[in-house]
Amino acid sequence: MKKFVALTLTCVILLCAFSSLVSCGNNDEKTIRVAASPTPHAEILEVAKGILEKQGYTLEIVEFDDYVLPNNVVYSGEFDANYFQHLPYLNSFNADNSMDLCSVVAVHYEPFGVYGNNITLDDAIGSATKVTVFIPSDDSNQTRALLLLAQEGFITIPDGKDIGTGINILDLAEDNYLANVELVAVEASTLPAQLRENEGSLAVINGNYAIGAGLNVATDALAIEASDGQAATTYANIIAVRPEDKESPKILALIDALLSQEVADFIAREYEGAVVSMKK
Repeated sequence: MKKFVALTLTCVILLCAFSSLVSCGNNDEKTIRVAASPTPHAEILEVAKGILEKQGYTLEIVEFDDYVLPNNVVYSGEFDANYFQHLPYLNSFNADNSMDLCSVVAVHYEPFGVYGNNITLDDAIGSATKVTVFIPSDDSNQTRALLLLAQEGFITIPDGKDIGTGINILDLAEDNYLANVELVAVEASTLPAQLRENEGSLAVINGNYAIGAGLNVATDALAIEASDGQAATTYANIIAVRPEDKESPKILALIDALLSQEVADFIAREYEGAVVSMKK
């Protein structure tokens, strides 16, 4: 019996020692998994990947085409971070889903644009028939789209409405619209397709989906958000993580890489104003 106990203790000690060795060489501490939208987020991360490799980190980039799963997989711990959204969207998502993900850095800003299918803004405003304007259906991006439409004179924002808490179509009364404007809210990723399929329509399209559809806000948009406006800071795209990870070495390394001059130069060169680096 004593021999059996001794042998068992020896096995436990050896197992613990082996586990310790494995822990010391754990590649997870040097692997950063990031969930990202394809354009421009994953493309920007590819530049950061080379920077991180020089520091001994492996950056794994997994692309997602929706605005829900990237937050879910970070919250569950499957991924270290995500890169696809701005802070108002994250705050709204957290509130709706009882999550507490947080932003650690603002990386870039994508100006929203109004795009037309065989119609100009003047034609749309002066049209004698209904003009359909497609906008994002999610709360934070819908607010942003409505602000841009107000900037261009398609709608007015109701008096006393707190923009900070968001606005949506339901907040607008009949006298807030031009008589010929019909707003239709659709899932953000479908906006380019809705525009293509509906001649004579307008669409307010998120920067990443516009780029993915071959549209450049600097050359193709009929109107864009003012570059010196509140949108540039409010709607900057962020890196989101779990609160317990926000000061981990690999997240700090990711932040430094994304705010590097190399990444800023890539953004300026590659997107020609359709994406703007937040690097100061």
